[in-house]
Amino acid sequence: MTEHRSEFGVKEMCRVLGVTRSWYYAHTAGRVTRRQREDQTLLPTIKSAFEDSESTYGAKRITNKLRQLGRRVGKNRIWRLMRENGLKVKTTRKFKITTNSDHKRPVADNLVKRQFSAAAPNRLWTGDITYIETAQGWLYLAVVLDVFSRRIVGWSMNKRMTDDLVIAALTNAIVRRRPSPGFIFHTDRGSQYCSKRFRAVVEKAAGIQSMSGTGCCYDNAITETFFSTLKRELIYHCSFTTRQEAQSRIFRYIEGFYNRKRIHSAIGYLSPDQFEQQELKVAA
Repeated sequence: MTEHRSEFGVKEMCRVLGVTRSWYYAHTAGRVTRRQREDQTLLPTIKSAFEDSESTYGAKRITNKLRQLGRRVGKNRIWRLMRENGLKVKTTRKFKITTNSDHKRPVADNLVKRQFSAAAPNRLWTGDITYIETAQGWLYLAVVLDVFSRRIVGWSMNKRMTDDLVIAALTNAIVRRRPSPGFIFHTDRGSQYCSKRFRAVVEKAAGIQSMSGTGCCYDNAITETFFSTLKRELIYHCSFTTRQEAQSRIFRYIEGFYNRKRIHSAIGYLSPDQFEQQELKVAA
């Protein structure tokens, strides 16, 4: 590395070779400490956790991930090693609202009132719609989220933001999860969720509709948070040529990463799958 410093720079060589800059400088001075040797051993594990999260985990989540693996390491130490090795979390951007509440369709009462908690799976679901830009035009995504585990239990995508979009997402969730009568499905007041056809799907499944107050995004904050996460961790870092390409990547994110692997602070730094499996064991 010393021979090539003027050509590539220490920072870049350390990043490529997977060593810390502090280790390099200590090594060249002939005084590598025990802590620096430990840092060098720890770095591949941090990188693995970071890459497995698709560059979305910061120091706090990686700290908890390492503790699950039996390695108790301080958050500040992980933050330092990430900073030294250029492990930067993907940044966020704002996105526009897609809700159309200016309609004459019936609106349900707000039964949730920002109390986003549930004692068991399939008791309280939330739903919403967002958009994804592609070279072919807009792609719309509707999801159904289980508040208990933060799992996306149903979803659908379409080039048009119609009643069929949200009906398909809810039907997908009902078929997969088979909720007991009396489950609550909470959304904003978008016209799609107020349609006669959508209300019939909820009623047939013996569910109860709940809706946010007028123009209040906080009343459905838990689903808005999922969309923010999806866009920060995937959408804003992709340029989709076709809607099909976007659909494929979103499917992989939801089913391959978000539900199975992505840890959440609200459920003890477990993934939705892990949390549900843990709760099933406790209930047994």
